[in-house]
Amino acid sequence: MIRPQLRRGSRVAVVSPASAARAELIAAGVEHLKAFGYEPVVMPHALSRGPLYFAGTAEERVADLHAAFADKSVDGIICTRGGWGSAELLPLLNHELIVANPKVFVGYSDHTSLHAWLWNECKMPTVYGPMVAADWSHDDGADERTWRAVVEGEGVWRVGIADGLRVLREGSAEGRLLGGCISILEAGLGTPWALKIDEPCVLFLEDIGVKPYQWDRMLQHLKFAGMMEHVRGVVLGDMSACVKAGEMELLEAACLHALRDFDGPVAVGLRSGHVQEGNRSVPLGSWARMNGAKMQQQEQRL
Repeated sequence: MIRPQLRRGSRVAVVSPASAARAELIAAGVEHLKAFGYEPVVMPHALSRGPLYFAGTAEERVADLHAAFADKSVDGIICTRGGWGSAELLPLLNHELIVANPKVFVGYSDHTSLHAWLWNECKMPTVYGPMVAADWSHDDGADERTWRAVVEGEGVWRVGIADGLRVLREGSAEGRLLGGCISILEAGLGTPWALKIDEPCVLFLEDIGVKPYQWDRMLQHLKFAGMMEHVRGVVLGDMSACVKAGEMELLEAACLHALRDFDGPVAVGLRSGHVQEGNRSVPLGSWARMNGAKMQQQEQRL
């Protein structure tokens, strides 16, 4: 499989597989996507609200996803926001339909469960990147350089010091770039939909509102569950949404404590996912090389 890509003029489906998003934020995000050269198509339940905090029932949300994958005129699917709800769609997803219609799929946070499913079941590369209501709704929400590189194949995707990365442990590594929101990955352990890592991997992990001891606990849980067996390098996200500035040293020490038996390189600070601005797009499923505080996509063909 070659990584699906968008181009100027591509139609992109706007979906809400999890929690409900504010209509005005979706509208603002749609306008920014148009300015980037795309033709957004807001799916029928993308603006739905309820039951509870969801954007419609599970059946309605999965119907939007299936319709977006089935539509031959749609090249990409971009989520509005995360929240909670994607995991309950996993038993309802139509493997045959989705694997026959690979498309660009973009989202982060709660949609880590969908990224894992698409990789496990379809070996479909996806994009951990800016969402319509959460990031595209304001002027500086999406980082254009990494978006164009991942989503349109414009140049080589690479991130480094300018993208927030710092070295916690020196070294270099190569592997399949996988991961996402650590709390969602941990929640998937013990289910049929846990992320499967069966080849050398560079593991990207980020989250919001996670205290140092919780990072320690979840990283050790991933290790005890066997998820770290094939991991060769670890890249942690921008931690500013997890702790106050004065607690950053404690958080980094907690992560290194959990990774004390891991001998690969560790970097921290990649501004992707739960960030305030300039959300970097990450090409999940690509083969990547990590060298200190630099990471570069090596191959888009699977």
